[in-house]
Amino acid sequence: MLHPKILNLIILIFTRFLLTQSSPLVPALYVLGDSLVDSGNNNMLPTFARANYAPYSVNFPGKIPLGRFNNGRTVTDFIAEYLELPYPRPYASTTRTNWNGSSDTNLVKENSSKGRNYASAACGILPETGTFLGKCFPMDEQIGMFKRSIDYELAPVFKSPGELLQHLSKSIFFICAGNSDYLQNYFQTLFPSSKLYNPPKFAQLLVDKLSQQLKRLYELGARKVIVTEIGPLGCTPSVAKNPSRMINLQGNNNGMCDEGANNIVSSFNNQLPFMIENLTSTLPESLFTIAAVNTFSYDVIMDPSIYGFSDRSNSCCTTWWNDMLTCVPEQSPCPDPSKYIFWDGYHPTEAAFSMLFNQWVKDPSTCFPLSFKQIVES
Repeated sequence: MLHPKILNLIILIFTRFLLTQSSPLVPALYVLGDSLVDSGNNNMLPTFARANYAPYSVNFPGKIPLGRFNNGRTVTDFIAEYLELPYPRPYASTTRTNWNGSSDTNLVKENSSKGRNYASAACGILPETGTFLGKCFPMDEQIGMFKRSIDYELAPVFKSPGELLQHLSKSIFFICAGNSDYLQNYFQTLFPSSKLYNPPKFAQLLVDKLSQQLKRLYELGARKVIVTEIGPLGCTPSVAKNPSRMINLQGNNNGMCDEGANNIVSSFNNQLPFMIENLTSTLPESLFTIAAVNTFSYDVIMDPSIYGFSDRSNSCCTTWWNDMLTCVPEQSPCPDPSKYIFWDGYHPTEAAFSMLFNQWVKDPSTCFPLSFKQIVES
């Protein structure tokens, strides 16, 4: 009988083979963002923000800790499955990426015609975010990596610039950013951000910078772009259980969530629709939409039993500093992660990600102004 790990790995390889042989709904899926969607770009970097060790990925096919910050699949893995595409490989695993973001493009010749993941844990929209944890790739560097993918991986594949642009214009670009700009910047006493900016001003700073970055992606060929809201960060174990280690949020802690933190985050989410509307109206043939995260996630946390969860406030894995950080290596997690909303101090479990993605697919109002299906089928 085959060892379970070997069997799971065979299943993963076979599944990916089937996906690559089918006709996907879009040509490719390109992912940029933070640890919620990082699939291994931080693995070789000098940083504390890494997840390439057990018990991470304990429920991922093959149980190999490739760098995902939960017990299994992330939301972008579910998106890839829906689109009938392979999981986008982390850019840093296909090139010898240096700490300054440059890469030896001659090392690996694999092209990214079906997608690539550029997300980097701890990093964010602002270049200084997360730097106290070590090296990571902020959004500007991730876009630079995507540019190198175009120049060295995609351009040789297509016969003409027109074919390449057609490929990019039909592909999905998924952006999950801003979470770290609060958790690893604004909420941290190590940074002066909370002293320099009130919540609306900091949100405006993030939105203005993100708008510039999305315009740069558009100039590189992106047309169909999904941008996520920021979730209720005050409900993560890292914030709800450890407010004294962060700035004085001056909110009411109801035992499950720090509402001060949630109110601060809402400033960003409230400004997103205006940015998206402006981009859509000024960039020809662009399709931008927002994937709602905050309200649904908050509802799940407030009434978890309705959604099949039994624990809404604790991490499934054993973490450093009372749920403040990531999993302690090689420690056994909770027996049934599917009953937990949070895997570690920051990140949802695979079950929580699955529920969020299914909500986008089932309920057209959870992505706006275009539904998830509309932007895929456009």
